[in-house]
Amino acid sequence: MDVTRKTQIAAGLAEVEARIAEACAAAGRARDEVTLVAVTKTYPAEDVRILAGLGVREIGENRDQEASVKARECADLPLTWHFVGQLQTNKVRSVAAYADVVHSVDRSRLVAAIGREAVRAGRRISCLVQVALDDDPVRGGARAADVPGLAEEIAATEGVRLGGVMAVAPLGEEPGKAFARLRDLALAVQAGHPGATIISAGMSGDLAQAIAHGATHVRVGTALLGRRKLFVR
Repeated sequence: MDVTRKTQIAAGLAEVEARIAEACAAAGRARDEVTLVAVTKTYPAEDVRILAGLGVREIGENRDQEASVKARECADLPLTWHFVGQLQTNKVRSVAAYADVVHSVDRSRLVAAIGREAVRAGRRISCLVQVALDDDPVRGGARAADVPGLAEEIAATEGVRLGGVMAVAPLGEEPGKAFARLRDLALAVQAGHPGATIISAGMSGDLAQAIAHGATHVRVGTALLGRRKLFVR
């Protein structure tokens, strides 16, 4: 193990943990209400091992090409794998083999595909409805009006369970306002599905605002691991 890299990651983790604790305190929430998902895209499996050694168990990836390899290389570790990127149906079979949580479910066809492949793999995958808070189709996500129906589809599909909702703050908008809308949608979903408690929101730059508006999971990469570089195996 690269001792220097371990020191760097430990320092990043300490800083992120301090920011999460401060945000929780400001929001009157307990620290254990928020789960840190370490987003390791573009970083090697060795960084995942270092994170695991530091007590991080929730790992996020957004490209199957990288994630599938790292999941295999780290199969001996007690990790929960989160797929947080946009997901094409032709990648679902691969993702269903290792992902425990898929954050980016935004259409009926994807629900059906994940359920089918989860059953084939003998697994049950937690699915989050990705919400488009800015109606920008390029960034993915379901429109707010379509969220309840999509949540119902997930809840009724074999092989998956409805975990909750996810969103990315829109570009050019104050994150807190956007996350407040996500919280309202999350509460509406929870009214019909009390077990759908996850609100995945907030990244390196806006995790405090997300926590202030009820985020249960924050997806942090850059603040934890440093500026991204091209992934090289």
